[in-house]
Amino acid sequence: MLSYINSFKQAPFHPMKSLLQFLTIIAICTMANVASAANFRTVVIDAGHGGHDNGGQWGRVYEKHLALDTAFRLESKLKKLGYQTVMTRRSDYFISLPQRVGIGNRYKNAIFVSIHYNYTWKQQVSGLETFYSSEQGRQLAHLVQGSLIRKTRTVDRCAKYARFYVIRNSTSPAILVEGGFVSNAEERDRMKSGWFRDSIAQGIVDGIQRFRSSY
Repeated sequence: MLSYINSFKQAPFHPMKSLLQFLTIIAICTMANVASAANFRTVVIDAGHGGHDNGGQWGRVYEKHLALDTAFRLESKLKKLGYQTVMTRRSDYFISLPQRVGIGNRYKNAIFVSIHYNYTWKQQVSGLETFYSSEQGRQLAHLVQGSLIRKTRTVDRCAKYARFYVIRNSTSPAILVEGGFVSNAEERDRMKSGWFRDSIAQGIVDGIQRFRSSY
């Protein structure tokens, strides 16, 4: 594509021709991004919080523990399907947001999935939601969100745009999943059960599979 761009710079200026050439360059770049998304084999799994950062907490229920357990379940399911996986943390220790992003950005042809559980002072609020910050992340988020709701049969808070640090600074398609509210009694009871965390992991897997097959 470099030779094409060089020839574009050297050519006489023709407004319509120049516009067509510019649009062609954009199309080539877009196709390259699509190809990269379609060919990913690595999933970077980011278990939120850790160490002194408990995340959302209610009594002895800590978001950091729920996120890590769900991350391990997700990793196991993805490996069985032949994916390569990378975990930003494998035990209860703190890792900064730039460190998480740095780990994810080391890998090409990858996607980035950050796992969290939600919290709010409004204890009646419930449901699952998935966040994105880029166009490719948007498609991944919608597919994962749909799969999560089908798998868990819980309140759909939809896929949403956000500028969370880890997804905003990722060079790969990136999403952040919120697997329910620790602050909601009903959801808290569910997420304390292994079957629910396993359903969250399976919902993410199903969405990833749909994302990969959508190209």
